[in-house]
Amino acid sequence: MAFARGIGARKDVSMSAQATIEVICPCCQSRLTIDPLRQAVLHHEAPAKTTPGMNLQEALGNLKAEASRRQAQFQQALAAEKGKGKVLEKKFEESLKKAKEDPSPPPLRPIDLE
Repeated sequence: MAFARGIGARKDVSMSAQATIEVICPCCQSRLTIDPLRQAVLHHEAPAKTTPGMNLQEALGNLKAEASRRQAQFQQALAAEKGKGKVLEKKFEESLKKAKEDPSPPPLRPIDLE
């Protein structure tokens, strides 16, 4: 007499060709109905999805906080971008001044070497 294993009670496989095993998956908590004679899964039932415990007021508060955080981040990036032009202009002027003070010969071109 052969017995099939499952969670809960054991069922006798040899007595009935219609014997199935119901198993709960330890990973995803799905309910599987298995036919041991055919060695196949007959039915898969996904677990019920739980809803988060957040109410509408909390969700609205989270959205407003996220919007204010995005706005602050945008203002910070905008200020950095406004100052970026002045910084680049100053760097360019310093490089130009340095180039005028130190007149080094231009680099050799490959055509000049012939």
